[in-house]
Amino acid sequence: MELAKARASYQFGKTTIDFTEETIIMGILNVTPDSFSDGGKFGQLDRALEHARQMLADGAKVIDVGGESTRPGHAPVSLEEELERVVPIVELLTKELGCVISVDTYKAAVAEAAVQAGASIINDVWGAKREPAIVEVAARYKVPIILMHNRDNTDYQLPFMEAVVQDLQESIEIARRAGVSEELIWLDPGIGFAKNTEQNILAMQGLPAIADLGYPVLLGTSRKRMIGNVLDVPVGERMEGTGATVCYGIEHGCHIMRVHDVKEIARMVKMMDVLTKKTAFTG
Repeated sequence: MELAKARASYQFGKTTIDFTEETIIMGILNVTPDSFSDGGKFGQLDRALEHARQMLADGAKVIDVGGESTRPGHAPVSLEEELERVVPIVELLTKELGCVISVDTYKAAVAEAAVQAGASIINDVWGAKREPAIVEVAARYKVPIILMHNRDNTDYQLPFMEAVVQDLQESIEIARRAGVSEELIWLDPGIGFAKNTEQNILAMQGLPAIADLGYPVLLGTSRKRMIGNVLDVPVGERMEGTGATVCYGIEHGCHIMRVHDVKEIARMVKMMDVLTKKTAFTG
């Protein structure tokens, strides 16, 4: 799908991200005790650093740092606690690895502190609707912001995909009014958020409608409940289902894959990129 409103290529320090040449892998680094898949594993700085290092070696181009779980029923985290979790690891990754870091937060103060500490991308699971000031941070520091589809209800009055697109357009308008340039707006369909399994499947099937908005699209399906419900498997057995959604997403206009299983998914992505002629096979 053509990126009509955003750049195809971005430079973050020494790292170039070009959506026309490859599908980008974003490795998940949760520094939380209660994330649904890997809660508590990487709360210590040394373990988080080594995990990030391994994900980069396995094919990730971006490390997504999150200090508050977004799983259903998660316990809210105070601003102070989230800052204490996020800022030190962002500083450490910047110093030790010099990698591209996104900060997974909806709090404007956390986003600003993370960018000041070295993060290059803001990943907002509330699409600027929980704390609209977060887009002012993106505008001030001129960093991309990922606006994810989310809402506090599942009362979709319009046909489902029309409602999802309308919700995303509202988030885009919030960002634009705050001065975020269109080339710094990225989107996420919000798989697993404010949607039941059937609606998540519809959102996957409706990915072209989101891609047609003209912005880079991130897909975050890794190990999610939709996969578990379809395949009837626990969290630890959802890699193959994740891979299927990733391959489907590449075929239907997605540019970034946010995943836990970087090594395995990176191989699938590389194969898909060759098959779809995004990347040439060089032997």
